[in-house]
Amino acid sequence: QVPLVESGGGLVQPGGSLRLSCAASGTISSSDVLAWYRQAPGKQRELVASITSDGIRNYADFVKDRFTISGDSVKNTVDLQMNSLKPEDTAVYYCYIFWAPSYASWGQGTQDTVSS
Repeated sequence: QVPLVESGGGLVQPGGSLRLSCAASGTISSSDVLAWYRQAPGKQRELVASITSDGIRNYADFVKDRFTISGDSVKNTVDLQMNSLKPEDTAVYYCYIFWAPSYASWGQGTQDTVSS
């Protein structure tokens, strides 16, 4: 599996911002889909946002107009800018990169906590 290294995140107050970054390690081919997922305690992992190699972005309804995904499919990097954070955004965030037709890797996860 291609290692994905995540950085950023941490503890922030409600209304604050965080930025997550993820990069694939090693020399690999260009990817097809770059994404971020999250998993809150007791809940299933869910898609937060994704971006294709063509630049098509998709956001979950619960983050629209607050989060922005950006990525480089050639460099295999993906960032997530999170603004106007709410306590319910507290979760472990995972980056995900997919190489067609059927290869994918997950990041190790980073804990993001929104609390006053």
